[in-house]
Amino acid sequence: MYKLVLLLLLVTITSCKNKLSNKMSEHKFTNSLINETSPYLLQHAHNPVNWHAWNDESLELAKKENKLLLISIGYSSCHWCHVMENESFENEEVAAVMNENFINIKIDREERPDIDQVYMNAVQLMTGRGGWPLNCIALPDGRPVWGGTYFPKNNWVKALEQLSTMYTEKPEEIVSYAEKLTEGIKKSDLIFLNTDPEEFSVEGLDNIVENWKEYMDFDLGGKKGAPKFPMPNNYNLLLRYAVQAKNNTVLDYVNTSLTYMAYGGINDQIGGGFARYSVDKKWHVPHFEKMLYDNGQLVSLYSEAYQATKNPLYKKTVYETLEFIKRELTTKEGAFYSSLDADSNNAEGKLVEGAFYVWNEEELKLILGKDFELFSEYFNINHYGYWEDDNYVLIRKNSDSEIASKHSISIEKLEAKVKGWRKTLLKERTKKDRPRLDDKSLTSWNALMLKGYVDAYKVFNEQSFLDVAIKNATFIYSKQLNENGSLNHSYKEGKSTINGYLEDYSTVIDAFISLYEATLNEQWLSTAKQLTDYSFDHFYDTNKSMFYFTSDEDTDLIARKMEIEDNVIPASNSIMANNLFRLSHYYSNSYYLKTSKQMLHNIQERIPQYGAGYSNWLNLMCNFAGDYYEIAISGKKSKEKLLEINQQYIPNKLIAGSIGKSTIPLMEGRFSDDETLIYICVDGACQLPEAQTKKALEQVKVSY
Repeated sequence: MYKLVLLLLLVTITSCKNKLSNKMSEHKFTNSLINETSPYLLQHAHNPVNWHAWNDESLELAKKENKLLLISIGYSSCHWCHVMENESFENEEVAAVMNENFINIKIDREERPDIDQVYMNAVQLMTGRGGWPLNCIALPDGRPVWGGTYFPKNNWVKALEQLSTMYTEKPEEIVSYAEKLTEGIKKSDLIFLNTDPEEFSVEGLDNIVENWKEYMDFDLGGKKGAPKFPMPNNYNLLLRYAVQAKNNTVLDYVNTSLTYMAYGGINDQIGGGFARYSVDKKWHVPHFEKMLYDNGQLVSLYSEAYQATKNPLYKKTVYETLEFIKRELTTKEGAFYSSLDADSNNAEGKLVEGAFYVWNEEELKLILGKDFELFSEYFNINHYGYWEDDNYVLIRKNSDSEIASKHSISIEKLEAKVKGWRKTLLKERTKKDRPRLDDKSLTSWNALMLKGYVDAYKVFNEQSFLDVAIKNATFIYSKQLNENGSLNHSYKEGKSTINGYLEDYSTVIDAFISLYEATLNEQWLSTAKQLTDYSFDHFYDTNKSMFYFTSDEDTDLIARKMEIEDNVIPASNSIMANNLFRLSHYYSNSYYLKTSKQMLHNIQERIPQYGAGYSNWLNLMCNFAGDYYEIAISGKKSKEKLLEINQQYIPNKLIAGSIGKSTIPLMEGRFSDDETLIYICVDGACQLPEAQTKKALEQVKVSY
């Protein structure tokens, strides 16, 4: 019996080895990235380049062999990353140069944003610009000496050979430059404690927005010129400012931007969901990758914009975007995948950017038949919608009412036709080669999408939106939150990895506060507070009153960075400052409030010159510059009252509530078995409670 078991075990092991051997033999080359889980790293696992992941072993190898580090950073859905891989990293001659002279390290910027920050900073200091792929040459200890973004093959090889020769013949020059550059990186975003008197005023906001107007495209929306990025937080702030300041010029600009974005090719007119950015000024031809973080924030933006304007286009955009998220980026566990690639194979089997999304006129005529004429006007199968190589990127130019009027049909009939076209073309598109999916789930990006679902639920009262939000929040709570109170950053195939960054904590705290406001379930608010206290313990610099991007438990890089500027995603420090402001009200915590105010004060002098880079900080400034309302609802019908309140656009408020007795300081002593009351408070001073929502909201002043 023992011999039989042993024989079966040997057969099993041999079988597994054979399967692995067969799999490996399908590829001429296999490097150590085959052991990684990142889709981006795995894409490079069969390059002839001897790639390593960033870890202690790789860095020690560079020191041992006294070789320069070649650090190449990108992400799975990055088009130009694929181009450089095809031209250089899959080329054996190029790989030979890289392998002989460097320890080659491949990094997924989405998994390791901390490393990306450092070397992006270095490249920006050297070249004045940045982007991906990001390629940087560094000393064996990680200090950078040279870098850039995309390089054509011949330029790449020439540069590598020159650097290698210089390191061999004149190492002291390279070391000297690396020392200066590293010092520059450490000083580039230094924050100092601002001890001047604090002053946040409406006049200050007016001046910042007035300076900002210089960069606004009032005709097509967004920033003047091309390319055009959605930048959701910019419009979120400007919408709030426009309503509170009663500034119709800015409100028109926001509506123009949101309308043209929704009409544009950047918004997938057939399948829903927004691409990364448009390469032109009319939002037409996108850089076709679809990122979770863009779509999560855009759902929040369009939901709030609908709440403020009741524009049906905004509601339609929210629903179509969430259809896309549900269909293409949602896991069975309730997590969200990261992105879809820009590239896929065309009909000839060639990997082409946007092949999955574009159409030619003949195929559309064949598919749509007699509807083609109306379709072609609606989605501009003409010079306005033409891209290249006989392909069109669908784009709208006119409203439904304009099209319906011109063709003498009802809006209802037109909407039915558009719905049918979308369904038909979506089915037809399934026959095409699909873009690659980046199937890792990042905690911070999941939190942004979670908040998008919460904001959509608040505005549209769609129960399915709340169900998805709770399922995702439960995923984060059960899979990414550790027993010691820390968060992990990444999740894939049942495995939670990478110690979390400040972006994970700040976005989850923000999302959980919002989920509490939608459900009145105090678990989410108390978890937000616990994560906040953990952040103070492991990320906070008491001398500067700001938070580092990395935990004090992480391995040191050449610089420990603080994320300050709001970008496509707001800076983790600005999100945290806003979180502290809200939590200070819930928990009557003066330290939270003092820290929030000091953080804003620390960067206040930077804002006037570039408001677009500090829009989430400006959201906090709005809170301090005008009245900020605590709306507390207590009683058995609290949720009914909450739904009524959420029909109104009130950006200068937070919601607290309970259907029973509450442990939250803001709700203390307010519960009554007999009736449901709404309390409106400003700076701790409350007016008499009201039983009717309409009368209670008469106490709220939205404008300055």
